[in-house]
Order: sequence, then structure tokens, then C-alpha cells
Amino acid sequence: MKVTEITNTEFTAMVQAAATKLNKNSDFINSLNVFPVPDGDTGTNMSLSMASGYKYVNKDVKTEVGDLTAALAKGLLMGARGNSGVILSQIFRGFSKSTEGKTTLSAQDIADAFIAGTEIAYKSVMKPTEGTILTVVRMAASAGKKAAATTNDVVAVMDAIYKASQKALEKTPDLLPVLKQVGVVDSGGQGLVFVLEAFDDVLNGRNETESGEYQPNDAEMNQMIKVADQSVQSKLNPEDIVYGYCTQIMVRIGKGREVDHKFNYQTFYDYLAKLGDSLLVINDDDIVKVHVHTEHPGKVLAWGQEFGDLATVKVDNMRLQQETIIEEDEDNSQQDSPIQKAESINTQQPVSDTAIISVSSGKGLNQLFESLGVNHIVSGGQTMNPSTEDIVNAIKNTKAKKAIVLPNNKNIFLAAEQAAKVVDIPTVIVHSKTISQGITAMLGFNPENSLEDNQKAMEDNLPTVKSGQVTTAIRDTKIDNLEIKKDQFMGIVDGDIATVGDDLIDTAVKMVKKMLDEDSEAITIIYGEDTDKSTAEKVQEGILKLDDELEVEIHEGDQPVYPFLISVE
Repeated sequence: MKVTEITNTEFTAMVQAAATKLNKNSDFINSLNVFPVPDGDTGTNMSLSMASGYKYVNKDVKTEVGDLTAALAKGLLMGARGNSGVILSQIFRGFSKSTEGKTTLSAQDIADAFIAGTEIAYKSVMKPTEGTILTVVRMAASAGKKAAATTNDVVAVMDAIYKASQKALEKTPDLLPVLKQVGVVDSGGQGLVFVLEAFDDVLNGRNETESGEYQPNDAEMNQMIKVADQSVQSKLNPEDIVYGYCTQIMVRIGKGREVDHKFNYQTFYDYLAKLGDSLLVINDDDIVKVHVHTEHPGKVLAWGQEFGDLATVKVDNMRLQQETIIEEDEDNSQQDSPIQKAESINTQQPVSDTAIISVSSGKGLNQLFESLGVNHIVSGGQTMNPSTEDIVNAIKNTKAKKAIVLPNNKNIFLAAEQAAKVVDIPTVIVHSKTISQGITAMLGFNPENSLEDNQKAMEDNLPTVKSGQVTTAIRDTKIDNLEIKKDQFMGIVDGDIATVGDDLIDTAVKMVKKMLDEDSEAITIIYGEDTDKSTAEKVQEGILKLDDELEVEIHEGDQPVYPFLISVE
């Protein structure tokens, strides 16, 4: 049967069906993560993100579809967990902007909305990678646009979008070699395919929520989120830096005396892209934030002023920073370990109006971060990424005048950055990828410094530590010529699998051996909930056999998933 419009009833059912399908298939999506570690959580992140989106839609009593798409975008943003969840939220942010003010959606509206979603999603990622969810949404949207040129049937257009997404997903291993090597499709892309399949099911009368199967209501969605939350937990030569000035500005669009242009994202972005690299441009209706590495910071500032006044400006000489790091590394060769240094510094710190929010899981880790001066812990990490809303609430609860967030996991970066945009107080992110980096970052905090100076100092500390994690393989696989069997121990160094073995202690020691260099001095071992201090002491003995001049500390972390977190400095 031909259908020419989507009403509020159909759209609500589509979102509910998508939340249901992601919930039922989250374990399968998780299993597609490339690394065979027990923290593959793409499916969980996308499921909980869509659950939040459905909650917002279900609460909205308005009957115009444009209002519901706005509710979905808001819910997805606030509930976004992990990079996959944030990208999903950006797809539907573009979808919402395209459908703003529409009472119902036509076939052309649906096609246009997915094109807009694709554009926003690509812009949200600094270095878009093909073979991911981005490829899937791009190819699906292209198919929808083509279909809408020949029919006004929304079912036919949605059919084309869904079928194209399936084909795009099948191509992801050809675009991303690591996927082909492991033999899987992209996990985030698979999650999006499930969303589009659910939309297509509803429009074709195949809605699972009408067949007596599980359908999550608002209370159940809240419980899902509650339960999930409870379960979580070399030096660079300065002259090698091509673009030497890290330049950041925030522009109030349309304000000020020097405005010459009406803001257009692509025009604004394209000019800046010619000035350097590491470009990030994020905007809403009122402001645009810019981060770029360039040789011409003055040109960046002048360009910003053509669109509005400069609310904030920050320019750092990265070559000078690197020279300072090298000098400090040479001067500090005999200093205490990171934790000892931080503990001694922390006792001298006066009360600050800057709150530090850290993400971690495990009683010992939480206490460790608190001892270093962290004000608030957000429960989460490897097995469960906190949502944007979780981080927003944590910042608000501190009642501070400004805030610093330590994600301690690269999959939490995007959610943290979205939170910084939403809160009312100045907030910056220190991009710590691991717990070890988070601990080291705290050494750079000075309560008497400005927010920007603290961010700089804390991020300057990140490259000084090597992070190792020991965990267990959850399946047989082969990565980078390493044969890995289920239940073997793996040593992961800064995101790459470095060692594999059948013995926990031996695997940990071999991992540390690969982390050591002639400058290594201090080792910190943090043992998790699935091991104990005596086992950690055996790892310590093995490390000292490698080099008896190393200083080795042991701390109880109680973290899940990883028996050992080991840092080398």
C-alpha cells in the first residue's frame, strides 16, 4: 500500500521500534568490535542512546513530527554514550534541522533529512573514516535521495534507504582493512542498519512491538539505563611540528562591530581548513567554537570576527611547549612517581572554584582519583561509557564556577565535548585516553591557574606516560599477525595488542618489557577486582628482574575487566 506521509503516530512507533531492535541486538553489535576484549560496548552505547531518544519522544505531547524529531535529537544528545552514540545523535540532529516545523513528513522530507544528517555527522568527526557508520549513512542517504526523485511513496524511499545501508555495511571490510583482517563488519554501521531496519519495518507494517514481543516503555528504558550504569565501571622534536600554534576561539555569531558575513558553516570551515590541521568547528545557532593548529593564529582570529565577536581566545606556542616538556623531563629524572608527587602536591592545594570530574570504575580507582584532587567521579569506563547527560549532571552537581573533565577513555571524548557545550559554566576537556593518563594529568593541575592554563598543563602531561592494560580475550581471532585464542591473556599498550599468553603474570611482565626504554624510571601497577596484591607483587618481582633500578608502586584499583593497569614513565 502506498503511503505519502509519516504522521506523529508512525514516527513515534519508528523510534520505539529502533530502541527495541537495538536493545535486542546490542550483544551482537558488541561482538563485532575489532579487539576481542570484554569491553566491546558499541551495541550497548547505541542502545542506551536510542533509549534516551525514545524517552524524550514518548514524553512529547506535541503532534507535529518536526517537534518529535527535535525531541529525538535532544534525547539522543543527552543520552549519547561513546563515539557511536554521539555520531548517532549527530545524524538525527541533522535530521531534526531538516524537518523543523513540519507537521508530517513526505518521501522527499525523509530523503532530505537523511542527507542533512549525513552532512552533520561527517562534520562532527575531525577525521572522518570510511568503512564506518559514516559510510553507511552516506550511502543510505544517497539511495533515499535517488528514490525520492522517482516516487512520493515514503515506504519505497525508506525501503531504498534500508537496503542501501545493508549493502554499505557489507562493503565496510573492503574500506577498513582491520575489519577484513578480523572478519567482521563495522559495529557502529551495523547498529545504524538496525535503526533503519526498524524504521522500515514500521512503515511496512512489520513492527515488532505490535507482535507481542518485548517493547520497552518509559519506565523500562529508565531501568535499562540504571542497571547499565550500575554495571560499569618518545619525544617529539619541536622543529618537526608543522603548524606551531594551537589556536582556539569561540565566536558569538552575529554579535560585535566587525561582522561582515552571515554565518555559513561550510564557508567558515573551508577557509580555516586552508590555514592548518587538527581543525574542529562546532556550532549551534548562537556560537561557533574553533580549534586549529596553524602558523597564522591572527588570521584565525580575524576570520572569526567577520562572523561575530570573540567571546574567548586561546593561542599556545606548541613548539615552546614541547621544548619545555623536554627540559622538564631532563630536570625531573630523579623525582617521585606520579602518584607520590600528586599526593604531596595535593596536600598543599587551597580550595579551588574549579571542579575536576573524572570517569572511572572501581572503589580503589575512585579513591585514588579523589586523593589526587578530583571532586566528582562519574561511574563508567571500559565496560560502560557514561552519557552526555551523566557528565552534565556531574558538572552541575559540583556547583563550581568552572570545570575540567577527565574522560580517561577515548570513546568518551565526544560525549564529554557535547556536555561541555550544554552546561552553563566554562568547561574544558583534558583528553586522557586511559586511567594512567588521567592520573598523570592531575600533576598539571594548579588551583590558582586559569581554566585554559590548567587544561594546557594537564594535556602537556599526557604524552609522558605509557599505558598498559592486561585483560582476557573473549574470542579466537588474529590481529597484526598475532594469533589470539579465547580466554588467553592480552597485554595492550596504548591501544595496541602487544603480548598474548596463557599466564597472567608472565603476560603482564612481557607487556611491561615492551613498554620500557632507556628513559623509563617509574612503574605503577593498579590491580583490579579479579586479582589481588600478592599477584601484583609477583608482577613487581618480574619487572625488577628486567631492571632492578626501576621504582615500582602497587595500588588497589578494584577495576573490572582489567586485572592490571600498568603505567611506565
